[in-house]
Amino acid sequence: MYEILKPISTELETYIQTLPKHSLGKTIDIHTSKSFPELDNVQIAFITVNESRGTLLNSKEDINFDTLRKNWYQLFPGNWTSKMIDLGSIEAGESIEDTYVAVKLIVSDLLKKKILPIVIGGSQDITYGMYRSYDTQEQSVNLVCIDNKIDVVNDVVNPSESFMTRIIMEAPTNLHNFSVLGYQTYFNSQEEIDLIEKMYFEAYRLGEVISNVKISEPVLRDADLVSLDCNAIKSADLGFFSHFNPNGFDGREICALARYAGLSDRVSSFGVFNIDNVSEKSLLITQILWYFVEGFNFRMNEYPYISKANYLKYIVPLEEQELIFYKSDVSDRWWIEIEGLDNKDHKILFPCSHDDYKQALQNIVPERWWLANKKLLA
Repeated sequence: MYEILKPISTELETYIQTLPKHSLGKTIDIHTSKSFPELDNVQIAFITVNESRGTLLNSKEDINFDTLRKNWYQLFPGNWTSKMIDLGSIEAGESIEDTYVAVKLIVSDLLKKKILPIVIGGSQDITYGMYRSYDTQEQSVNLVCIDNKIDVVNDVVNPSESFMTRIIMEAPTNLHNFSVLGYQTYFNSQEEIDLIEKMYFEAYRLGEVISNVKISEPVLRDADLVSLDCNAIKSADLGFFSHFNPNGFDGREICALARYAGLSDRVSSFGVFNIDNVSEKSLLITQILWYFVEGFNFRMNEYPYISKANYLKYIVPLEEQELIFYKSDVSDRWWIEIEGLDNKDHKILFPCSHDDYKQALQNIVPERWWLANKKLLA
């Protein structure tokens, strides 16, 4: 199936030869016209997807990923031990559905091989293809979108802003939880916001996240798939002024979110979308990718990979019940205990924050605990 991947351009092959010895371009295996990377012992694979027909403009113009790759290859790795490869590009199919299928096939196979795919593309509806790759994984999926829109509008003309409707409604329904970080209220109808609330999903306004970026960490820690829309970033920081957006995450905030996603022991695929053909965008985008990989290399393999017996246990008595929290001495991260639906003796640890614990001390039940329990009972 990997024959559908297109190698990098010969111009890029020449460019790589000019890079310093320890740059990313010289230290990762790359799909070129002469060779295809070995997949053994690989932990991260980069793939670009040349598909933008899902946007409102229904663009059929090819995306030139060379500038993005040049900016990526010239960066230097941190103290990383993970083996990375660049698999090249998935070209647009005969129809947009064909592209989704191609993305699904490649991502699904990488997941089976325990390789984390980083998918960089045009329109954000490519997320649908990534989500469908979990159909063969026999697991429910927690999806987090970093986006200024919730994308549940039933608008077939613009799949990039309605792909979440397909994910929620179409069988097989593997979606367990959906969270959106950074939505801007004036870009979303009240109907969309009400729907998210009705389904016990999580939606965090831009102002909420900006005022305390740390609230996003437990959300991203519980994700399987993270999809980042570049429209969530303000234009001044992205360097993109053709469709000016004065509000959004700044460079430091979006890189912090990417690092949280990388740190999550659960995140198994990551996507960055709406790249377009704006070369200025690629500077910040490559730094977003860098921070994600940085986080990945500092994963701690905590719960559920090690026993909760290794954590400090805190019992908070409330008026009608008690809440049980766990804290890792290694990472200072927090979890809250939730009863399993089918077996009350089976306890689940749900990611939370120190602020949730402090709320409980004030006799306030944390919002994330309520939502998680309501979803189990729904």
